[in-house]
Amino acid sequence: MAGGELHFTKMHGLGNDFVVLDGINQRVDLSTAQIQHIADRHFGVGCDQLLLVEAYAGADAEFRYRIFNADGGEVEQCGNGARCFARFVYDQGLTRQTTIPVMTASGRIVLHIQTDGQVMVNMGVPVLAPAQIPFVAERQQTLYSVDVGGESLALAAVSMGNPHAVLQVTAVDSAPVASLGALLESHPAFPKRVNVGFMQVVARDRIRLRVFERGCGETLACGTGACAAVVAGRLQGLLDEQVSVSLPGGELRIQWQGAGQPVAMTGPAVTVFRGTLNL
Repeated sequence: MAGGELHFTKMHGLGNDFVVLDGINQRVDLSTAQIQHIADRHFGVGCDQLLLVEAYAGADAEFRYRIFNADGGEVEQCGNGARCFARFVYDQGLTRQTTIPVMTASGRIVLHIQTDGQVMVNMGVPVLAPAQIPFVAERQQTLYSVDVGGESLALAAVSMGNPHAVLQVTAVDSAPVASLGALLESHPAFPKRVNVGFMQVVARDRIRLRVFERGCGETLACGTGACAAVVAGRLQGLLDEQVSVSLPGGELRIQWQGAGQPVAMTGPAVTVFRGTLNL
């Protein structure tokens, strides 16, 4: 869409913020430059990601869920966005269901709007096979050694529909999130780039987490990052089945029973305002 009016809703999940577009009742065909403009916090609306709601023709989902980073690139998954997606389609009257199956670029997920207004997302089974993450490694391991700037780092590699590297740190407040996150995001071991999580284990049922997201930089919260961190911590024997994840923007509850089981994520989704863009 080169020009014209576009109705949007600004939402956030723990400060991880989104511009959500109804692609069912209006035509949405944005260029990369237009997405970048909308995401710009000075000249546009401002957001970490743009979320697009589309109709889905198959019988196994109600909607198609598409995600575009602030740099305009389309990505496979966004957990905080999924919760906002559920609240949006329900609040806008696009569905009357509180259990909502949606199709993403990485497969089907199911969203559950709870009676307390929180949204639980069945994020699916985490992917650990290196080739499917994708991550360059000879064999699957709990921790991998990766050379970054002449230093060897131990990290876990997990896909929650999008690739994540998880590093354990002693204190997230002093972790080199910006510098090391940028180096790892575009590291050749991750052919599709990677989201980088810095995890501090507080107790077996609690972690602190900061995430450097590919195409965005550090965000206030990352749902798939929280899931990946708990999976990594569980595989290393550090965490229990249910974990509270404290992010700069607030808390998420993550539950994972173990290998072969789906990850459940529960947290808030908030509408900030609605508006119209002239493109």
